[in-house]
Amino acid sequence: MIPLYYNTRSLWARRLSTGLTVVGLGLVVFVFAAVLMLANGIESALASGGDPRNVVLLNKGSTSELMSSVARDALRALGSATQVASSVEGAPLVAGELVVPVLLPRPDGNESNVNARGIGPQSFAIRPIVRLIAGRPPKAGTNEIALGEALVGRSPGARLGGELRFAEQRWPVVGVFSADGGAYESELWVDVNRLGSAFDRPGLNSIVVRTGSVPARDAFIRDVEGDPRFTLDAKPEPEYWAEQATWLASFIRVLGLFVSFIFSVGAVLGAMITMYAQVSARLTELGMLRAVGYRRRSVLASILIESAVLGAAGGVLGALGALATRWMEIRTLNFQTFAEVRFGFTPTLGIVVAALVFGTVMGVLGGMLPALRASRLSILDALRA
Repeated sequence: MIPLYYNTRSLWARRLSTGLTVVGLGLVVFVFAAVLMLANGIESALASGGDPRNVVLLNKGSTSELMSSVARDALRALGSATQVASSVEGAPLVAGELVVPVLLPRPDGNESNVNARGIGPQSFAIRPIVRLIAGRPPKAGTNEIALGEALVGRSPGARLGGELRFAEQRWPVVGVFSADGGAYESELWVDVNRLGSAFDRPGLNSIVVRTGSVPARDAFIRDVEGDPRFTLDAKPEPEYWAEQATWLASFIRVLGLFVSFIFSVGAVLGAMITMYAQVSARLTELGMLRAVGYRRRSVLASILIESAVLGAAGGVLGALGALATRWMEIRTLNFQTFAEVRFGFTPTLGIVVAALVFGTVMGVLGGMLPALRASRLSILDALRA
């Protein structure tokens, strides 16, 4: 086997072409890894809004709260189930909620769609992940608003003590809450009855129930599905939010991977040109290696390893560039909820490993033909070159 230092020395001797090839491969790996991190960020932002003990109930056939309509009568019946947990005061942790998209002006003059969630008295207790970080919760029967942390400063008046205007009414902001980066942080919460009357929406979109444990949750779901009084679909809250992320995450992932594939063709060709140049410039060296006893497969493996090193270096460069974006935030419209959602580039070990493997594979593919050419050289022709 030809020593590895021979390959690294050859790459360093032609560092300009080597560097340009690594940069080209790195750019493709950057796009590849960034797309995966972006899709993962969407799924993480929405999935983190779900608590394993909670159940979301929509009317049968509805895929989101916006498309659902639930009768208020179901609230009392569901609250009496034995699996439902109770608050400190002994009230069942059940909340009927209403979700309405509202348009809020942005400081740049444009408008953004934001979900206003009408909440019940137990909505905060049902979701321990949602914590007030300033102010207090809105009082029942008033227009008071608690604002998600991601919306602070997104609109004139979107701050503690400020005031928003929609549905031709004034809505004072009395609290700001966080939700560990989840989708709730892109919502504003207000009393469900006040929101319903402002938009002439007497019904509910969903009912959220907190059960005592995960087994109790599963038993509660079975009971609801087997009870002829209800025409409701019951889902664990994490499952519901994961479904809300599916379309947008899949769209970004498919589009990004398609672009990465197109770019990767160019990167492989770039690596191939570099390796052809490396082989052409070293014909005499390769002939000497064959003359001193190295076999064809050793030459083939040596060139492939050299090309793989190029690809791995591009993978490292691209992965580091993608990791540098983890502190960036993006806001976009989720077409399933028709509301703005905030998310970031969320890396995982799997994505980093996939980026390194992707870069290495591109390098190997680019070096395949030059390696075959080098291995098939006759000793005499190579020494005469």
